[in-house]
Amino acid sequence: MNATSLQEFGTAKPWVASYPPEVDAATPIVAKPVYALLDDSAAVYPDNDCIDFLDKHYTYAEVKRESDKVAKGLQQVGLKPGMRLGLFLPNCPYFVIFYHGALKAGATLVNFNPLYAEPEIERQIADAEVDFMVTLDVTQLLPKLDAVLMKSRVKSVIVCPMAHQLPFPKNLVYPFVMRSAHARMKIDSRHIAYKDLVHNDGAYAPVEIDTGKAVALLQYTGGTTGIPKGAMLSHANVYVNAIQSKRWFYTVDNPQSKTIGVLPLFHAFAMTCVMNFTLSVGGAMILEPKFDTLKLLRLIHSKRPTALVGVPTLFNALLNFPQFKDFDLTSLIFAISGGAPLPVEVRKKFEEESGCRLIEGYGLSEASPVCSCNPVNTGGKTGSIGLPYPFTSCEIVSLEDGVTRMKPGEKGEICFRGPQVMLGYWKRPDATDEVIKDGCLHTGDVGHIDEEGFVFITDRLKEMINASGFKVYPRVIEEALYQHPAVKECAVIGIDDPYRGQNIKAFVVLKDGAACNQETLDAFLETRLSKIEKPRFYEFRDDLPKSIIGKILKKNLVDEEKARAATATKP
Repeated sequence: MNATSLQEFGTAKPWVASYPPEVDAATPIVAKPVYALLDDSAAVYPDNDCIDFLDKHYTYAEVKRESDKVAKGLQQVGLKPGMRLGLFLPNCPYFVIFYHGALKAGATLVNFNPLYAEPEIERQIADAEVDFMVTLDVTQLLPKLDAVLMKSRVKSVIVCPMAHQLPFPKNLVYPFVMRSAHARMKIDSRHIAYKDLVHNDGAYAPVEIDTGKAVALLQYTGGTTGIPKGAMLSHANVYVNAIQSKRWFYTVDNPQSKTIGVLPLFHAFAMTCVMNFTLSVGGAMILEPKFDTLKLLRLIHSKRPTALVGVPTLFNALLNFPQFKDFDLTSLIFAISGGAPLPVEVRKKFEEESGCRLIEGYGLSEASPVCSCNPVNTGGKTGSIGLPYPFTSCEIVSLEDGVTRMKPGEKGEICFRGPQVMLGYWKRPDATDEVIKDGCLHTGDVGHIDEEGFVFITDRLKEMINASGFKVYPRVIEEALYQHPAVKECAVIGIDDPYRGQNIKAFVVLKDGAACNQETLDAFLETRLSKIEKPRFYEFRDDLPKSIIGKILKKNLVDEEKARAATATKP
């Protein structure tokens, strides 16, 4: 796909009329190779800041030049178009440089979670057929990679020095002060030092890229069927989604914009809404290797970013920080929430306390990832995931047959069509056919679309609880629980019951110093939920299991309950 047209995805849709007038939904987006996002801005804003990492600044010209050297270096060590290169990196300048440099060399990127254990690394290398890996010389990463190297197909590991990307004098004292965190690179034929890889003039051999067919990224995800698999995202998928975002977030479409990058770039949400969006507007990304509430608040206070990208638990953590009101967040034009449903109470309180508009969007790895978002001029509708992006179409199909299209207001499975929808799952045609039907991506989420085109999610199909024959949606219960002033976080799941089919259980984390019990919550929910929706069991905990981006992992809670039930039935 080299261009998206109005006719291809349709414009006679209710959401188009609801777009802010500043959003360009008419001019077709001509797809380019993903690295053009960097190169095009470097041509216009060469001296502007591109990256701010731990107070070291990189201009667009510097990042482009370094990515060119990476591209040539990779070609010199044998990387051919179509080979897979794995990024085993936290948020840092190397991630941006290798992401775009490897694509220039014709590679397909494979993102690895830096928290992966050795078996997970080994399994993903094998499944993705990775040829090269990139990592840092730190103890959390390099030793794990070395442990699986001899058992894997990887030809070479490129090792980047952590100290090299730190400002003076931190770069000089790092090897001594952080001696325990430093991992020594092995000197052998399968390890390549970064300085040796980029010791060239940057004149790489251009690779012809069919943007609609060439796979830029294998983005591993549990998807809608729960089994890790690689979503094949083409150059067109990723590039167009960045430009869709640029048009949607028009209020920061200028080279003075600064986006906080605390979510990991290996996750599709941050990849597009932090890295590629920022590059598309020629702005600067303030990268942080990990989330820390106090540090993030200090960064916003001192560096004055214009946008903050986060997940609901991040905004909840900021809200519940004791000194939250002591920090100045007025530089933020808006904050974007994605990755998980945003509780209404969290949005309301964050906007009241910070003065910053919190906008909820929606996406999934299979769509590069953004499909819809609320308008930035009004914030959209409370409880909605917004309007479908430009050149994106939303369909609500019957939960009974998966085909019949529902009318506005009627509940069904949420589906999307658009230029950002993946080519399919890597080596998984059967799994692809389960979620892409007639070009339409079935999300596994249940909801409806209203007369103005705003989409609302009720819940996920696989999380729906069947209690005594009634379909109960956890999100409805969670929204009610969040209204209680003592509740900090919550998660609701179904647990097996031989009589009722499933019972409803709520896991609750209370705010610091708050007192609450099951009887109190039961009474509170009496007028907010039907009798069938009220939890039968509660468990009060200090915290809930979360992914690296802060998404509450209900699967872990379900597994805990199953293990507990299995233990209870043993003789």
